[in-house]
Amino acid sequence: MPPRISPQNSRGGGGRGGRGGRGGPPMRGGYGSSGPALSAVAPSASAHITTVGVKRTSYGVAGTSCAVYTNHFPVKIPDSVITHYDVSLRFAVVITPSEKTLPARLNMDIIMQLQKVVAPGIFTPRAVYDGRKNLFAAVPLRIAEDGQEFDVTLSDPEAPSPANTSGKGPKVYKVKLKKVAEINPVVLQRFLEGMQSHDNDVLTAITALNVVIRMEPTQKYPFNIRSFFTDREKKDIGQGIELWRGYFQSVRPAMNQMLINIDISTGTMYKPGPLLGLCLEFIGKPGQVQFLMPSRGFPERERLRLQRFIAGIRVLTAHTGEKGRGSKTPRVVKKISSSGASSLTFQLREGGQMTVADYFQRVTNKPLRFPDLPCVEVGSGALLPIELCEVPPGQIMRKQVPPELTKNVLEFATKKPSDRLDSIRRGLGVLSYGQSDYVRQFGLHMEANADALRVNARILPAPTLKYGQQSKNPSITPVNGAWNMVDKKFYRPAEIKGWIILIYERQARFKNENADDMKQGLMTAFKDCGIVCPDSNPLVRYENGQGNIATQLRAAGNMYKDKRGIHPTLIVAILPEGGTDIYTAIKHFGDCVAGVATQCLKSNKCFRAKQQYYANVCLKINVKLGGINNIPDPLSPALEFVTDNANPAIVMGADVIHPAPGSEGRPSFTGVVANVDSASAKYIAQTRVQVSRKEMIDDLVSMTQHLLDMFRKYRRNVEKKPNIDPKRIIFYRDGVSEGQFQQVLEIEVPMIRKACENLGINPPPKITVIVVGKRHHVRFFPTSPESSDKTGNCRAGTVVDRDVGHPTEFDFYLQSHGGLLGTSRPAHYNVLLDENNFKPDALQELSFALCHVYARSTRSVSIPAPVYYADIVCSRAKNHFDPDAGLNFSDTNTQLDDQEVDSSLENFRKGFKDLHANTALNMYFS
Repeated sequence: MPPRISPQNSRGGGGRGGRGGRGGPPMRGGYGSSGPALSAVAPSASAHITTVGVKRTSYGVAGTSCAVYTNHFPVKIPDSVITHYDVSLRFAVVITPSEKTLPARLNMDIIMQLQKVVAPGIFTPRAVYDGRKNLFAAVPLRIAEDGQEFDVTLSDPEAPSPANTSGKGPKVYKVKLKKVAEINPVVLQRFLEGMQSHDNDVLTAITALNVVIRMEPTQKYPFNIRSFFTDREKKDIGQGIELWRGYFQSVRPAMNQMLINIDISTGTMYKPGPLLGLCLEFIGKPGQVQFLMPSRGFPERERLRLQRFIAGIRVLTAHTGEKGRGSKTPRVVKKISSSGASSLTFQLREGGQMTVADYFQRVTNKPLRFPDLPCVEVGSGALLPIELCEVPPGQIMRKQVPPELTKNVLEFATKKPSDRLDSIRRGLGVLSYGQSDYVRQFGLHMEANADALRVNARILPAPTLKYGQQSKNPSITPVNGAWNMVDKKFYRPAEIKGWIILIYERQARFKNENADDMKQGLMTAFKDCGIVCPDSNPLVRYENGQGNIATQLRAAGNMYKDKRGIHPTLIVAILPEGGTDIYTAIKHFGDCVAGVATQCLKSNKCFRAKQQYYANVCLKINVKLGGINNIPDPLSPALEFVTDNANPAIVMGADVIHPAPGSEGRPSFTGVVANVDSASAKYIAQTRVQVSRKEMIDDLVSMTQHLLDMFRKYRRNVEKKPNIDPKRIIFYRDGVSEGQFQQVLEIEVPMIRKACENLGINPPPKITVIVVGKRHHVRFFPTSPESSDKTGNCRAGTVVDRDVGHPTEFDFYLQSHGGLLGTSRPAHYNVLLDENNFKPDALQELSFALCHVYARSTRSVSIPAPVYYADIVCSRAKNHFDPDAGLNFSDTNTQLDDQEVDSSLENFRKGFKDLHANTALNMYFS
C-alpha cells in the first residue's frame, strides 16, 4: 500500500432563473405587412388558483410589435404516471464523517451499477436519477412497499471510485429506495392551462422531466448541475486550464405547453496529462522541474497557491504496483507535502520507517526520476509522488479562474447572436432527445425538425432625457440605448471647491508632463460639462504605494488647507497596474474617515488619454460631489407614476452578495439604495454586514427607515415640497431565486412596512415588489433587420411578456440595453406584490426608463439603475473596513471550525465602519 502521513514521524506533509411560458393570441402585429398591434387581453387563471406572485390580468401593448426567436423548443409531456422514489446512499461502513456525503458523479455510477449489474430485473426499463435524493421510474419498481436496500460494489476497475488503500477489498455501498409519490402528468397539464396552483406536485413533475432529459448526457459527459460539456470545441488558455463548450438544458413551464430552454455554456477544465506538467504550467515554470523542489527553495506561498489549485482533482497513478490497481482507480488530491519524497518518512506496519521515494522504488523496481519533488496526499492520508500521477480528461475546475485569464474565457464564451443561435440549434444533435431511451420511455417527445420558438415581442420607446438649461439642446432621446454629451451640460453641475492629485505610479513611468496633461484634460472636461472648479492649479504629489495611505491623504489634505485655507473636496488618485490595495485604502479613507469624494484613475488609462475619457470620468465625479447628470423627462408617460407630486414615490433597489464557495467565516454584504429626488435620478445608499450566505436582509428595517427619512428631508429642505411623505414604494429586489420569492413577501415586506410605521408615515405607502433576475438562460434573437441593432442583438427596449412568461403570474423579460459584445441577456422581472395596481405597460416603461438614469454611462444598462447601484454598494462593502485591520477578503477557500467561523464573523461586524455623514448624502458608489 502507498505510504501514509505519520504525524509523529513525518518531516513534511502539510454564484436565478428565468421561468418559461407561452400563451396569448397568435402574433398579429409587427413590421411591414405583419399587421396590427397585439391584444392586451390575457387568459385569466382560475379563481381558486393560488400564486406566489401577482396574477397576470393583461398584457402590455405599448411600443412597436415585432417577432423574435428565443432559445426554447416545444416538447410534449408524458401522459402516464411517473413514480418518485427517495434515495438513501451511504457507505456500508462509514470510515470518516466527511465520507457521509458522496459526490454526485460517484452516486450516479453507483445507481447505474445497481440498475445494470446488481438488480437489472427490477430496473427494466431503467429509472432516472438526479445524483442526490430523487429517482424517477416510468414503470413502478418491484420492491417492498416500505422500501428496499441493496448492496452495491463498484467492482469495475474503470469506475471512478474512491481510492481503496486499506487492503480490505472494494468498498460496499448501501442504497435504499423508498416510494414517496406518484406523479400524474394531469396536474402538470392543468398548471400549464392556468387551472392548477404551482404546488409541490407540479414542482416535482417539472423536476422529474428535467432529470429525464439530463440522464443520458450526464452518463456520457462531464456535468455541472444543469450543464454538461464536450471536448468537441475546446481551448487551452494556459496555467493548466482548458475551456470546453457546454450545453445547458432545462424544462420550463409555459402557457398551454412545456418548453425546453437550451443554451450554450462554458466549462473550465483541468488540462489532462501528467500532474507534474500541470503544476509547472500553473506556476508559470513549464519544464523547470527543479522549481517545485522544496530542497531547492520552492516558496511556501507558491506551494499553498498550487495546493489550492489542485485540491479536489482526481488523479491516476502511473506505476503498476498494488496488483495493477494503481493505474485504474482515480484518487482525489487533498494536499501537497512541504517536503520531497526522499525526505518524507512513514511508519511501516512491520515496524521501522521508510521514505516515500524508497517505497516506490521497491514497488516499481526503479527509482523515482525526481525524488526531491513533493508528494500529493490523497484519500485518507496516502502519499503519491507527483511524477507518478496522471490527470484524466474532463475534470471540471470548480474554482475561480485567475483574473489574468478572464479575458480568454470571455473571448471563448462570447458569441454573436446569430452564431449562438446556430450553436444552440446544433446542440439538439448533441442532446439527442430522439435517440435517448430515457426520453422515449418516459413519453417525452420533441419533433425531429423542431426549431427555436418564434415569439411575440414589442420595442418600447426610449424616454426623453433632460440635461442642463445651458446646454445647446437640453433634451435628448437615446437611439438604441445610447446617446452622447456633445454640447451638453449636467442637469445639476457640482462645484469642486478644492482638489488634490496624488500619483502612486513611479515618476519615471508617469512624468510631470503626463500629470499636467491629465490635469488639463480634467479641467477641460469640467468646463465642457458644467462642473464649477475655480482652482485650476491643484496640489500634485507623488506618493509611495507601500506607505500608509491614510497618513499620506491626511497630510496632503492638511497641506492644501495650509495653502488655500480649505480642505479639498475631491481627491484624484493615479494608481499603478495592480493597485487594488491602494484603491481600497483610498476609498476607506474618503468614504468612512474624511467624508471627501475620491476618484481613482489607472495610470495606463489616463496616460495621454483622449477628451472622451475625461468626460466619462466627470460622470462619476459630478454625482460623487452631489450633482445630478441628467433626469428622465418628468412629463414622460413612463415617469408619470413616480413624478406625480400629489403622490410622492420612492424607488428602491436591494441586493445581497455572498462570499466565494468554501470561504468559511466571511460575511455576506447587503445593500439598499433609494432615490431622494422627485426625478428618481439622485440615489443614496445603506450597506451592512450579516451572517454568511443568508439571502434575506437582516437590517432592512433600519436601512429602509434611514432612506425614507432622507427622502423626506430632501423633499422638504432641497426641493421645498409641501408633502414629504412617500405614498408609493417601488422595491426592486435583486439576487433571489424563485424558491425564495415567498420569503421576500413574508420577511422583507413586513420590514419595509415596519420602517414606515416607525417614521409615522400615515397612511402607509402602497408597495410594489419586483424581483429582477439575470441568472437565467433565456435569450432573444431578432427575426428581421427592423428588430435588430448593429451588433445583431435585439434592440434596446425589446420586451416579451407572452410566449415565455409564467402561465399564471405577472412577469416579463426586458432587454433594455443595446448590444456591445456577444449576445445580450434580457432581465427577467417577477412582480411579487403590487398594491399600486400597475398596468403591464406602466411597469415595463418605468423599468425601461430607470435603466437610463445610471450615472456612470451615456448608455442604458441591463437592469434598473437602483438595482445596479445596490449591487455595486454590496461589492464595495469591503471598503468599509480599515485595510490595516488584517481582515481577509481573498476568494480562496478556508477551512475553519464552527468556533473560528463565529469569531471571524464577529470580527467583521466589529470592523465594519459606517459612511461618513458627508459621503452618505451623495452617490459615493458611482
